Amino acid sequence: MKGRIHSMETFGTVDGPGIRFVLFMQGCALQCRFCHNPDTWDTATGRQVTVDEILQEIEPYLPYYRGSGGGITVTGGEPTLQAPFVAQLFKACKERFGLHTALDSSGFCDTTNASELIDYTDLVLLDLKQINKEKHEWLTTQPNDRILTFAKWLSERNKPAWIRHVLIPGITDQPEDLIALGEFMGQLANVEKFELLPYHRMGVYKWQQLGRVYELEGVPTPSDREVERARQIIEEARKLASYRS
Repeated sequence: MKGRIHSMETFGTVDGPGIRFVLFMQGCALQCRFCHNPDTWDTATGRQVTVDEILQEIEPYLPYYRGSGGGITVTGGEPTLQAPFVAQLFKACKERFGLHTALDSSGFCDTTNASELIDYTDLVLLDLKQINKEKHEWLTTQPNDRILTFAKWLSERNKPAWIRHVLIPGITDQPEDLIALGEFMGQLANVEKFELLPYHRMGVYKWQQLGRVYELEGVPTPSDREVERARQIIEEARKLASYRS
């Protein structure tokens, strides 16, 4: 079995606990207007690799991953598009190296197809981009029904998850949407951590290189105060929803 990858990083520190090997898969069904990796969208490009080839890349760095409580994180693109390959990779990482496995996903997938993959996943980093269905479709080109279903399914399976949300001024920071996000999170029993990530423009040059129009031109990075305000709104709504449930 081969997978199609975009790139890899051997010393990741922001995609799960500890120091991690981060594998970027090629292909994504979403086309987020703020994506910093639009070069990962095309399912026909990238490099084809086997599980053994990835294991060979990981092996020299095992002392760092094990010593730091880290492991491997597979991201994208959208890794669930290649769920069978990632499942076999995670299985091999566990059996051969005893590594912690993390899946960084938008959740836009069929839970049936992702079942085996989640069996070999220790932690899901779930990106909830916009809780409002219509706004989500404008922002990503797809509705969020599958994503919310996936989040609830993970909760039912008690699969540990970190929820991530990118705060984009004027787009994902409206109080009503932040409250709805907090209320949704409060219904989930498996959320170990919530990360509110400030929007950044570090990937804009890739849009330019690809000849794509970057439609969020002029949108600023939120201030620390704006991020903290949004966090408080989300957490208060989350606590209330958790108490009620």
